Amino acid sequence: MNAADEYQMNVGVDYPELRDGVAKICEEFPGQYWRELENDHAYPTAFVDKLTQAGYLAALIPEEYEGSGLPLRAAAVILETIHGSGCNAAACHAQMYTMGTVLRHGSEAQKRKYLPRIARGELRLQAFAVTEPATGSDTTQLRTRALKDGEGYVINGQKVWTSRALFSDLMLLLARTTPAEQVQRRSEGLSVFLIDLREAVGKELEIRPIDAMVNHNAAEVFFNNLRIPGSCLVGEEGKGFKYILDGMNAERTLIAAEAIGDARYFIRRATSYANERVVFGRPIGRNQAIQFPIASAYAQTEAADLMVRKAAALFDAGMPCGTEANLAKLLASEACWNAAEACLQTFGGFGFAREYDIERKWRETRLFRTAPISTNMVLAYIGQNVLGMPRSY
Repeated sequence: MNAADEYQMNVGVDYPELRDGVAKICEEFPGQYWRELENDHAYPTAFVDKLTQAGYLAALIPEEYEGSGLPLRAAAVILETIHGSGCNAAACHAQMYTMGTVLRHGSEAQKRKYLPRIARGELRLQAFAVTEPATGSDTTQLRTRALKDGEGYVINGQKVWTSRALFSDLMLLLARTTPAEQVQRRSEGLSVFLIDLREAVGKELEIRPIDAMVNHNAAEVFFNNLRIPGSCLVGEEGKGFKYILDGMNAERTLIAAEAIGDARYFIRRATSYANERVVFGRPIGRNQAIQFPIASAYAQTEAADLMVRKAAALFDAGMPCGTEANLAKLLASEACWNAAEACLQTFGGFGFAREYDIERKWRETRLFRTAPISTNMVLAYIGQNVLGMPRSY
């Protein structure tokens, strides 16, 4: 049974052609490929190029801009399959959803200039600079400034955890254009800019890699009097925070789909090993201490998958889906973490051996509980916005 056939087991049958095509690409990039990348702190260029050439990273770009024009659910299936096949989409998943800010709020000139080239793979838009060292999740208090200067802007400040910045041609930046003390609401006065990194890196913009637990090519970005033309502004000045929030539902739904893929990877690996590994004269899967955690993770994963599908369905119908997107992210991240724990425990000592790939995927999966939004932030959203309890922060 090949990887594509294995992954089809116990997985919903929507978009079978997409699942099969993506799984076949993933077969070309086994665990050894990802382990070698980690050794070198390298970017999976060959993997990203394959997905780009097949058109998968342009799934959400409308056909009029040379994309596939597929719904969010189809994009979720692509990412789920990548992770379920043992690969990792973190190197390129932002290419799928970051462009949404330009698509929904950019000018027609910006869309015509950039989206077809992104769809063709001539440009990469994979960097999204929002988080700062001093503000973290308190986005409205960010300190990076974009000051109006003639027809353009001058940017100063610092961003952190800006993944893929070193491997992207373009970057979306959220910066303050009106001082916080001059706005009525703290979410006002923030603007979004589309920065051409090719012209700025090594001059007024510096990118420093962050050596982290997982090989997601995270970086710090420093702006030192970076001058950009006014044409870099996306949408209206001062409305950037709303634009960013608008794109987060898609991001969280897609990240949740990746977590579902990881969970199914762990469940498949754990089940197979539990059936094959014989200790004290019988398969270890006969022991309830092994069997029950895997079965529990399976149940949690199937339930979380339903919420992912619901969030995507609402998004594709143009209906409010903030609650569902957050719930999908929460439930999927917890399900895949429990599946990872069950799998690592099932493999025992071999789970820590790099050649089995369990420890790598275990580390990657842990990130879902922290980023792109932490579990506690989702719980705060539910408590305050869904259940109507007092604001906690």
